[in-house]
Amino acid sequence: MLALLQIFGGKLDKIKFQKLLFLLSNNQDIPSFDFIPYKYGCFSFQSYADLRTMIKYGYVEENGNSSNGSWIIIDQNDYLKELLAPDLAELRSIKRTFGKYSTSDLIKFTYTNFPYYAINSTISNNYLDENELKMIEETRPQINHNVLYTIGYEGTSLEKYLNKLIHNNIKVLCDVRKNPLSMKYGFSKNQLKNACESIGITYTHIPELGIESKKRQHLVTQSDYDALFKEYRNTTLASVDSELHKLFDLMNINSRIALTCFESNINQCHRKHVANKLTTLPKWKYEVRHI
Repeated sequence: MLALLQIFGGKLDKIKFQKLLFLLSNNQDIPSFDFIPYKYGCFSFQSYADLRTMIKYGYVEENGNSSNGSWIIIDQNDYLKELLAPDLAELRSIKRTFGKYSTSDLIKFTYTNFPYYAINSTISNNYLDENELKMIEETRPQINHNVLYTIGYEGTSLEKYLNKLIHNNIKVLCDVRKNPLSMKYGFSKNQLKNACESIGITYTHIPELGIESKKRQHLVTQSDYDALFKEYRNTTLASVDSELHKLFDLMNINSRIALTCFESNINQCHRKHVANKLTTLPKWKYEVRHI
């Protein structure tokens, strides 16, 4: 990111910066950042958080508010020299190709060439014609049949996780962690809530369905997990009828909701057992899918 700012003269407006970082990442064998469709198009929460951290350490400064304004590099290091050769080559290619593009040019380019990332844009009408807007709308996920999903965030970025929710047209994310705190960026309660709501997904936390962290401290084998979940089914799940019916009501109203917790392996997460318990409710008629 610092080299990107450097090669473009040390200053970029925030929207232009995101577009250029997206194009750079898209050309890398291993993308530096993942992106979501946000209100101004492609956006990386992680890059924004990293830049905010770099302000604290005196690498960059921010001019303007969180949506507009610009990023300005303020130290004198030559970050281009610190890049690996393939990354430097890609960065120079981005500069040659897009160096003379205005912010408006980059918005139009990314919207028309990567229409998925414009589906949540609040400014697309300002830049695109009717046919281009239709192309964007056609990339919006349209699946609407009733499904209860479960999803874990282990081993993934916030952006990849959110894109999975978008691609499956999730309407409500139900966090079933007892204590929704995470060392992984983006997955503590307020961060996740704000991220979901920024892309039109409702977030709700149901701590009564969680498992206390002290009970998860010494899980090694699958047998350890199985013993924990047997106790969980016999205790917690046997006493949370109101919370289960709340989830049932959310399904009836929204058609597509997702239960979330940490583990990527569904056999090592209690959300599987919450979902299984829901299927035993009278009048339950929905498919369950683990993603």
